[in-house]
Amino acid sequence: MNAPAPAHQRKGSLLRTIRAVAWSFIGLRKGSEYAQDVEKLNPVHIIVVGLVAVFLLVIGLIALVNFIV
Repeated sequence: MNAPAPAHQRKGSLLRTIRAVAWSFIGLRKGSEYAQDVEKLNPVHIIVVGLVAVFLLVIGLIALVNFIV
């Protein structure tokens, strides 16, 4: 029997993933760059980096409010 073909591995760097998530937070992204991200970035990495970014945003806002008040 033939062995199944290996799944297409996506190779995206951590820096590229962080950049893509940061641009998503801002809401500005070129369509061509978005298409490249879809092809190259791993969805699990995007979710993990997104959750870390949300956590840091919340901690930063709490610290800012505590500093002001």
